[in-house]
Amino acid sequence: MALVEIDRNLLERCLQRKPRAWEDFVDRFMGLVVHVVNHSAHARSIRLTPEDRDDLTSEVFLNLIKNDFAILRHFRGQSSLATYLTVVARRIVVRMLLQQKHTAPLGDGSAQWSAQAVADPQAGPSDRLGNREEVERLLEDLQDSEARVVRLFHLEGKSYQEISQTVGVPENSIGPILSRARSKMRRAGINPAAG
Repeated sequence: MALVEIDRNLLERCLQRKPRAWEDFVDRFMGLVVHVVNHSAHARSIRLTPEDRDDLTSEVFLNLIKNDFAILRHFRGQSSLATYLTVVARRIVVRMLLQQKHTAPLGDGSAQWSAQAVADPQAGPSDRLGNREEVERLLEDLQDSEARVVRLFHLEGKSYQEISQTVGVPENSIGPILSRARSKMRRAGINPAAG
């Protein structure tokens, strides 16, 4: 299928950085990217949490805008834009899933550190306290801005929207901030799931 006129115009507007072009692009292709994320995880028998799904979706869109829309600039129009984006998104998602597989599988709770029990009303007070102390210790290795987002999400149970309003960053940046924080902690040799 060839590139349709609506997508050609949308792509040109994005590359020329026209007002609202990126927002229109995200609106048009968000469903496609979420589908690719879900399908890729399902095909690898990986159960995603809503936060994992948001992180992977955000990662796809961040890669699309990286280096002045380099991925979109490489599109030659020999297929539909949706087909091209499906292939690109799948490659990004699979790469991220494989990276997570070697560190901490998505959806098994370890990516959420043992702090998941902190927000769990079923956890007893001593469990919550122990997990809280562990998370606080882990936060010392992060930058202040990352630590604040992690604290709000994992310890205070705030939603992405609430965190966005509290710290003054875009809501779609919260997932990537949390992902980067988790990666830094893993690279530092800290196993957040250990307990």
